[in-house]
Amino acid sequence: MTSTLSDTEFGERDALAEILAFHLEAGVDVALGEEPVDRFTESAAEREAALARTARAPERPAQENPRESSRPAASMAPPAAARAPATPAAPDEAPPPPDLAAIEAREAAASAPDLDTLRALLERFDGCPLKHTATRLVFADGNPQARLMLVGEAPGRDEDIEGKPFVGRSGKLLDRMLAAIGIDRTNAYIANVVPWRPPGNRTPTPQETAICLPFIRRQIELANPDVLVCLGGPSAQTLLGIRDGITKARGRWSDYDTGSRVIPALATFHPAYLLRTPLGKRMAWRDMLAIEAKLAGLPPRP
Repeated sequence: MTSTLSDTEFGERDALAEILAFHLEAGVDVALGEEPVDRFTESAAEREAALARTARAPERPAQENPRESSRPAASMAPPAAARAPATPAAPDEAPPPPDLAAIEAREAAASAPDLDTLRALLERFDGCPLKHTATRLVFADGNPQARLMLVGEAPGRDEDIEGKPFVGRSGKLLDRMLAAIGIDRTNAYIANVVPWRPPGNRTPTPQETAICLPFIRRQIELANPDVLVCLGGPSAQTLLGIRDGITKARGRWSDYDTGSRVIPALATFHPAYLLRTPLGKRMAWRDMLAIEAKLAGLPPRP
């Protein structure tokens, strides 16, 4: 006997798949532990571990309230299977204040004569706190000599793992969008305003963005594209000074001044937005056609 899924069951399955994909991109990769946890047994184990640590620790003055000292220090800790994955250890020295970090970023970025040096400087730069929670630097992908450069906001979970921008579901959609106008990653250059993934895929803070801004500006200057595309509102607001929402800002050409030349720039929807709002794909397609026309109308490079 063969069973088939109804349209309703297909819809529910697709909805569940979208929910799972959303949580995966947000960094939720463990829902439950693989084995059951006896919280009472673990509490006793944690109590013994706390007592052992206390025995090894140097003597301290007695606490004022003896009842507090009788409580197990780790009795309320969550079970090991439910804890969040470990993140890279914080540096021995605290990062500099945001204002000082932004100054150091400007000086470091200005000193880079080429993209390889700029990447090496970013690898050593400790002024952005996101570096110490991310897995690795996500600098760029594609061809740095390409005429087209695309800039998003910040890496996600898949990008943090692979060290390349736009490699998750958003990246696959971006590849299809570019392929529709005859472009792939061999003739496009892709980067982000912030090169480290914020924890949980949260939005970078204004301070974090300000610290990273000199590096992406220098990256654009050194890549020297003929057309710049800002993917999403945050990228357009940061690089083009646009204050409108992306729905109003998209499709309008602006000038991006590198200091040595002016580059035509266009804001369009971020692929992640299009995954959540498929109705925007029609307007994004218009933007892709505008990009194709702009590239075709430019004189060939010498």
